[in-house]
Amino acid sequence: MQRTRFLVLLSAALLTLITPFSSGAVGLSAPTDGTPALRIQGSNTIGAQLGPALVMGLLSQQGAQGITQQPGLRANEMHIVGRLPSGQSASVDVAAHGSSTGFAALKAGQADLAASSRPIKHNEISELMELGDLRSHDAEQVIAIDGVAVIVHPANPVRELSIDQLAKVFSGEIHDWEALGGIGGAIHLYARDQQSGTYDTFNELVLTKSGKKLASEAKRFESSEALSDDVSHDRRGIGFIGLPYVRQARAVAVIDGQSKPMLPTLGLIATEDYPLSRRLYFYLPPDSKQPWAKALVRFAQSPQGQSIVAQNGFVAQTVQAVKVRATSEMPTEYQNLTREAERLSVNFRFAQGSATLDTKARLDVKRVVDYLKTHDKLNQKVTLVGFGDAKSDPARAQLLSKLRAMAVRRELLKSDVILRDVRGFGDEMPVAANDADEGRIKNRRVEVWVE
Repeated sequence: MQRTRFLVLLSAALLTLITPFSSGAVGLSAPTDGTPALRIQGSNTIGAQLGPALVMGLLSQQGAQGITQQPGLRANEMHIVGRLPSGQSASVDVAAHGSSTGFAALKAGQADLAASSRPIKHNEISELMELGDLRSHDAEQVIAIDGVAVIVHPANPVRELSIDQLAKVFSGEIHDWEALGGIGGAIHLYARDQQSGTYDTFNELVLTKSGKKLASEAKRFESSEALSDDVSHDRRGIGFIGLPYVRQARAVAVIDGQSKPMLPTLGLIATEDYPLSRRLYFYLPPDSKQPWAKALVRFAQSPQGQSIVAQNGFVAQTVQAVKVRATSEMPTEYQNLTREAERLSVNFRFAQGSATLDTKARLDVKRVVDYLKTHDKLNQKVTLVGFGDAKSDPARAQLLSKLRAMAVRRELLKSDVILRDVRGFGDEMPVAANDADEGRIKNRRVEVWVE
């Protein structure tokens, strides 16, 4: 109930920010030969409801009437049709069979836009190089933040699990609930199918990280809804799913290394601190001349698009200030900050092995600046707080964490933001284990605090 109320309030807040967006000023036309105006393939997490909702939002923005969804020839496929002001009928095809199928469709010329619930892989970048660099700023578009929730039956007494325990459970090494503090009985495993970005994310962040593979007895699903519903009816079941699909099941808190137990809450997912948080992407070939694909990407990043993201149960990238409660585990200086200021719902992170802001952070700079302008906080109201991964020399970790905050400071200065302070806390308060690249990247972050 609390989460639903938060989403409603967030959507209402976003709607108050809506202004005409540039993509709406350009009237799009439909092909005259009856072919789809746009073809999207890839992630089921996106394609099941978020992708179609964004398409319908774009059609509505273009003045289309009579917008309808029609089933495709196969499960998890649909046609979205609307009549433009010109009288033309515009249709968009969406096929949601897993993230990897989106990149394969781009390569085969069968899609204009790939939807993915994981970053593009190195081999996919190489295979699609003829379309341009799909990791470039223009090509890789983060449209929402999601969390992979680990779900159990509502009556299951187990409340939290570590990444290590999850790896042992889903590989079949731990096979009885009693070993996890639950009621004795065989553990039943539920997992997304091999094509799913949700599976790729869980496999990378949990199984591969621990050198394990998914147990062969796990029941596999193409449909997120079906997986969640089955777990909610199985007292011995456990599965993993995208945040909007928890439905009637219950999520457990996840621990990564020395991090505190974290539930997949909106705040922890927005900042990407939750161990199994992830980004949802549209990949648009940088040399694409497809006007509908470009318009949909722009629409997804607009206030209207991000409102639709929130309405569909994902976490929008709209910046908000959140009050943080001080705890004894926090450094004293950090505790003082929580009493004096509020934290913005965004973390700046960096490209792997680089001091350069990643593709999401580049857009987040603009979002933060817009927030500061709107709330009259451009002049000495902002404190940047840097964190890093553990080093053999704590002083070096502290220095590097402050240098990361200084890198964000340089970007904000370009928009005339005058900071109050820049601090570095080294390897304090980790949000992920430091024994793998993924964890170290998550720990190298910069928080924004405003008075």
